[in-house]
Amino acid sequence: MKFLLDENIPLSVIRQLRERGHDVLSAKESLRAENDEIVLERAQRESRVVVTQDKDFGELAFRKRLPSSCGIILFRLSGGAPDDEARRMLQAIESRNDWTGQFSVIRDAFIRMRPLK
Repeated sequence: MKFLLDENIPLSVIRQLRERGHDVLSAKESLRAENDEIVLERAQRESRVVVTQDKDFGELAFRKRLPSSCGIILFRLSGGAPDDEARRMLQAIESRNDWTGQFSVIRDAFIRMRPLK
């Protein structure tokens, strides 16, 4: 799959997704300090699923009615060791292949998906 990982996603997740064959664009590497609208526009233009821990993407997708055919995965995990958090993120991302067109919230015990329109 094609992903755009926001600046708040651990480098180990970026590296491991790439090692597993995913096409990953990292905001840390190429969109540092860009605002969320620019990040979302880039994801849309390149048909990427945004992976973030920033709730502002939900605001952009729903309240401001920005079109988002790409998909958004929002992580809302409880604390934990950085390595454990990265492992849980990878497991969740790779647990499905239907992220496109969805606003998905991943918490410790569940994944909630809502279509983007």
